[in-house]
Amino acid sequence: MTPIEAFEPFAASLIGLPISHVWRGYGSAIFIECGKLHPVANRDGSTGHPEGEVSLGVEWSWRIEDATAIRCGSWSEEGLWERALDDLRHARIARCELFGELPEVSMTTDGGVRFLSFSTTGGQPQWHLVDRRNGAPRWFTVREGRLHLGDGSEPAA
Repeated sequence: MTPIEAFEPFAASLIGLPISHVWRGYGSAIFIECGKLHPVANRDGSTGHPEGEVSLGVEWSWRIEDATAIRCGSWSEEGLWERALDDLRHARIARCELFGELPEVSMTTDGGVRFLSFSTTGGQPQWHLVDRRNGAPRWFTVREGRLHLGDGSEPAA
């Protein structure tokens, strides 16, 4: 099964899954945790952000839009981010899809708010989707311009 063939049923299985936690990483990195949350300990033993059954992470270059406008993006004033991220929190996923010649990812909520990876730098789109349900984690990423499916152990491309 190709990564694209694996992505289609994976994306369909996300419909109705709640967005349980949204958090900011370093710089403009955004992480969206979906489904049941599990506690995480940092390397120093402190409590980290919980991880969901499914996680979407975008290292940089993203935007949030609704039906009428771009609400904000990774290059917007940071003061705009929290209001837009609040519209993702505790919503349910209505759609998850890939777009573009170099795969980017889009996640739409039941309220019509859409979060998109949207790389504006050289190299590869910098996002990952992790499915921790049903056994070993499956990581969807982009490598060499194509959707890649791995186990998360591969070094960053």
